[in-house]
Amino acid sequence: MAKAILPDGKALEVADGASLKDVAAKIGPRLADVAVAAFVDDKLVDLSSPISGEHTVRIVTPKNPEALEVLRHSTTHVMAQAVRRLFGNDVQYTIGPALMDDFQYGFYYDFDLPAGKSITEADLEKIEEEMGRIVAEKIPFVRTELSCEEASERFIKLGQRYKAEMIGDLVRDEHVSTVSLYQQGDFLDMCRGPHLPDTGKLACFKLINTAGAYWRGDEKNKQLTRIYGVAFFSPKELEEHLARIEEARKRDHRRLGKEMDIFIFDDEVGPGLPLWMPNGGTMIEEIERLAKETEDRAGYVRVRTPHVTKENLFIRSGHLPYYAESMYPPMELEGVRYYIKPMNCPFHHKIFGARTRSYRELPLRLAEYGTCYRYEKSGELCGLLRVRSMQMNDAHIYVAEEQFEQEFIAVVRLYEEYFKLLGVDKFVMRFSTHSKAGLGKKYVDNERLWLKTEDMVRNVMVNNNVPFVEVPNEAAFYGPKIDVQIWSAVGREFTLATNQVDFAQPSRFDLAFVNRKNEPEIPLVIHRAPLSTHERMIGFLIEHFAGNFPLWLAPVQATVLPVSEKTNDYGRQVAARLKAAGLRAEFDDSADKLGAKIRRATLAKVPYMLVVGPKEAEAGAVGLRERSAGDLGAMPVDAAVAKLSAESKTRALRTGTAKP
Repeated sequence: MAKAILPDGKALEVADGASLKDVAAKIGPRLADVAVAAFVDDKLVDLSSPISGEHTVRIVTPKNPEALEVLRHSTTHVMAQAVRRLFGNDVQYTIGPALMDDFQYGFYYDFDLPAGKSITEADLEKIEEEMGRIVAEKIPFVRTELSCEEASERFIKLGQRYKAEMIGDLVRDEHVSTVSLYQQGDFLDMCRGPHLPDTGKLACFKLINTAGAYWRGDEKNKQLTRIYGVAFFSPKELEEHLARIEEARKRDHRRLGKEMDIFIFDDEVGPGLPLWMPNGGTMIEEIERLAKETEDRAGYVRVRTPHVTKENLFIRSGHLPYYAESMYPPMELEGVRYYIKPMNCPFHHKIFGARTRSYRELPLRLAEYGTCYRYEKSGELCGLLRVRSMQMNDAHIYVAEEQFEQEFIAVVRLYEEYFKLLGVDKFVMRFSTHSKAGLGKKYVDNERLWLKTEDMVRNVMVNNNVPFVEVPNEAAFYGPKIDVQIWSAVGREFTLATNQVDFAQPSRFDLAFVNRKNEPEIPLVIHRAPLSTHERMIGFLIEHFAGNFPLWLAPVQATVLPVSEKTNDYGRQVAARLKAAGLRAEFDDSADKLGAKIRRATLAKVPYMLVVGPKEAEAGAVGLRERSAGDLGAMPVDAAVAKLSAESKTRALRTGTAKP
């Protein structure tokens, strides 16, 4: 007999080799009917998996968070089967993962279609209908384990060369000898699983759109057709998710950024290389002003470094072996190889090491909004959130060991200050540590310093009551780090700020300071970027505020709207007063009626509108309108200018209310 130890500690005996579905049925018929998969000793497996011996068992139902990924992954297979039924067996299918982002799609599958065939969004409805027929057939998902050679031969016979290629990669890169396959009727796929018991368990799904995607995300490879969809266990969940996607679409920084003249991309310049329009340039200036004011108060000093350097600098720093694939290829001039810089760290180390340093100079905080360049794959680029050119809110803090806690927590508090200013209510500090298996490969090979610096970071967070989650095997190659996940006003998650410890490069660059004992001592380095890059930060802010920026950040802060040509001269005087006070103001002297001017300014998301007619001109006043609150009534020009100036200088959040 086999024994299943249930979550409540009870032991349930079943026949040796019985399936997990049998275990669920023995617990209760209702449970067996709704079961999706099961955990056996913390491993998620199919319900058809047999059990023998003694194991802990937990049955997964739609109420469990793990169930949704199983559902979506199974739906990808059903979609791929439907596509082959409709468009022919010569359709090549590649990869089809489940996605778990609440503001994106639930799954996708990439297809290589035969010459002359295409799938457009007009085809999605008939694919959904075919999926519905497959669901009605209640086809079982049947798992088999085959040698890599046998599995490859099967896919080659089916004409699925991408699957055969992936198996070859697994053999070469992961040294696997077997792979698991799933068969559902006439459709075969390679997959780790698990899957639903049968296609009849699919509940509610919808295909959203099609897109182009390069094989393996590399533009040098063939472009495939990607189909996105979502899947849930109930119509209500599906409806709510579609509403979130629609809200995310409205806030998409790529669309709003273009509509609001903030940034553009241009094919002749290159993918991932944004061009900042005047409105975007204004936002960058305001964010830099915020950073400079904050960092000046905190004792930072600013430096500037070049965009190119000799190859040897990155060899010495250790970056080149770890980051070569993400760096632009070298340029060779007069027999010397140069790289454009992907990070500022080595340059700042050179500045620190340019002369003898005393302990009296520490902590030394070197800050720079340096432009860096990284060659992200085309398939991974995403508007401003993933680019190839970035201006980073960078700083390196050189400290003695006894100064570490004070400086590290000061950076954490800086995060919190910025998030409060921007109306970010939800964020999580992720403490990323190394893995021993990655030493010498993914991480600098010094276990002692890894453990020591990880303890130092952990103690800082605990001692200062800062909540965090610890995540193994995600550290920087040179030390542990805190990454900050933040959520926008509508709950979309972004990876933003970082606070890293570098114990490796100071010794590589022979950095030292003369300590109180008049002896040389190697400093620790804290690498921090609390405002991320201009690109990612502005991409986040566009979506967070839906383009309705607070006054201090808005590219145009106010527009003066004359009721008619008769008050144009007075309106220009009001606009001049606003500009003289340091506010970014425009004057709308078009021949349009006032209602049209108000609509235009509202669509442009201008925070304030100052309406001027004959009464206002005579009284030296303006009719003040706020973007979301509407008419605030008449007030003297001086009072209106003072109100807007105060709101801008204090960086108040009110007019940028982020809620949808």
